[in-house]
Amino acid sequence: MEFKDYYKILGVDPKADAAAVKKAYRQLARKTHPDLNPGKEAEEKFKAAAEAYEVLKDPERRAEYDELREHGGRRPGADFKPPPGWQSRNSGAQAEFGGDFSDFFNSMFGGGFNASGGSRSASGGFGMRGQDVEIEMPIFLEETLADTQKPVAYEIPMRDHSGMRSERKSLKVTIPAGTPDGGRVRVKGQGAPGSGDAPAGDLYLHVRLVPHPLFDVEGHNLLLTVPLAPWEAALGAKVTVPTLDGKISLTISPGSQAGQKLRVKGRGLARKGGRGDLFAILKVVMPPKGNSAADELWKELASGAAFDPRAQWGN
Repeated sequence: MEFKDYYKILGVDPKADAAAVKKAYRQLARKTHPDLNPGKEAEEKFKAAAEAYEVLKDPERRAEYDELREHGGRRPGADFKPPPGWQSRNSGAQAEFGGDFSDFFNSMFGGGFNASGGSRSASGGFGMRGQDVEIEMPIFLEETLADTQKPVAYEIPMRDHSGMRSERKSLKVTIPAGTPDGGRVRVKGQGAPGSGDAPAGDLYLHVRLVPHPLFDVEGHNLLLTVPLAPWEAALGAKVTVPTLDGKISLTISPGSQAGQKLRVKGRGLARKGGRGDLFAILKVVMPPKGNSAADELWKELASGAAFDPRAQWGN
C-alpha cells in the first residue's frame, strides 16, 4: 500500500499549527476545485487535498497519522504497512469512502462494524442479527442542494464452512438533499447477514461536508468573503459573486465598511422548507503599490477628506 504524505500534499511543515494547515488547504483547494478548474487532473488534486485536510484538521486523527508516519511512512519507495495492532485500534474490518478517498485513507481511518446481540428467531431457534456497518461519506457542498446518488464500496464479515471471511459489497445510496455535516443516513438490511433466521444488519453513512475553498458553513447558511477595492467600498459598485448554483450580481452601497455583512436570501444550503441564506462579508483590499501618479491621488484624497478613523479614541 502506498503511504500518503499529507503534509507534502498540502505543502506544510509537519509542525504547522491548525491555522496554517487550513490556510494551505484553502489556497490549494481554490487552485484545484472542480467548479473553478474543470478537468480530471484538477479534480484528483482537489480530492487529495481534501483527504489530507480531513485528517490533519482533526487533532485525534492527526496524532494517529503522525504515529503512522513515524512508523515508517516517510521511507521512499517502501511498501507501507501499519504497526502491529493498528487494525484492532480502528474497530475491526475497515469500511471505505465510496471511492472518494484513497485506499490508504480507507484502510487507516475508515469506519468499522458495530456488534449486535443475539435473539430467538420466529421459528424458535437462536439467531444473531447481522452486524451494522458504519461509513463516513464525504460530500461536496454542491451535492447537498438535491438528492444525490453516491457509490459505496465496503467489506462485510461472512461465515461459511471454512470459517470467517470478508466479502466486498457495492451499491448506490441516495443522500437526501440538505443532509447536514455529521448527519446519518440509514440503509436498512445492507450490513452483514444475520445467522439463522435473524435479519441482516444496517449500513449507516455519516455525512462529512468537504471544506469548500470559498464558502464557510454556519448551520444552513453560507459565508463568503468578498474582496473590494477601496473605491468600490467608498463609491458603491456592482460585483459578481459566486454561489453554489451560479453567479449573481451583488450591489455594494456607497460608504460600505469592511466586515459588513450583506444577506442574500435563499442561496445557502438546502433545509426543510427551502434553503438557508448566503452572507457576503465585505473585505477592503488595498491595491499593490502604484506609480507616482497614483500616490499623488492618494495624497490628494488624504488632504481633502478631513477624515480621522481614530477620532473616537479621544486625545
